[in-house]
Amino acid sequence: MAFCVAIDGPAAAGKGTIARAVAAHFGFAHLDTGLLYRAVGRRMLAGERPEDAAAALAPDDLADENALRRPEIADAASKVAVIPEVRAALVDFQRAFAARAGGAVLDGRDIGTVICPDARVKLFVTASPETRAERRFAELTGRGIAAEYEDVLADVRARDARDSARATAPLVAAPDATLLDTTTLSIEAAVAEAVRLVGAGRP
Repeated sequence: MAFCVAIDGPAAAGKGTIARAVAAHFGFAHLDTGLLYRAVGRRMLAGERPEDAAAALAPDDLADENALRRPEIADAASKVAVIPEVRAALVDFQRAFAARAGGAVLDGRDIGTVICPDARVKLFVTASPETRAERRFAELTGRGIAAEYEDVLADVRARDARDSARATAPLVAAPDATLLDTTTLSIEAAVAEAVRLVGAGRP
């Protein structure tokens, strides 16, 4: 059986950074599943129906990660993610990735609850909305994107509400997931704790 690590959590909690670090530490493959929804969101903004965009998604759609990180794409991703047909179209891609030999780390919103409910290790990475907004604000301004902290905080809260309230695969910690609150942790401390938890779950 493939060794799969499921890392879920809200926006800007640090799950992507932690997932990449865990994958690198153990030599596992890594998939940021949020990029799939961002790619669908970008195609929707270009005029496609989200359902059609999800069904036709190709690896090339994920190539320009910097473009997919723009705020308007993130907002579009959150909107298309509530569409059941979009989520269904992307499930097989994610499960095939999780089953690859050599181990895999997937991070997103519903990995431990829907995509990989039998994952050997499940983490739910979170932080306070204010802390997450500060991180996102620093990320955006660091990339030269104009932003106001209050607007970023409002966006974080709106995305949390959308992700948690959607009918299909809402953002929620799996019952058997370990909570990792990064509000007061440095990234080094958060990564170290995640590596410890994953190491403890390995056969």
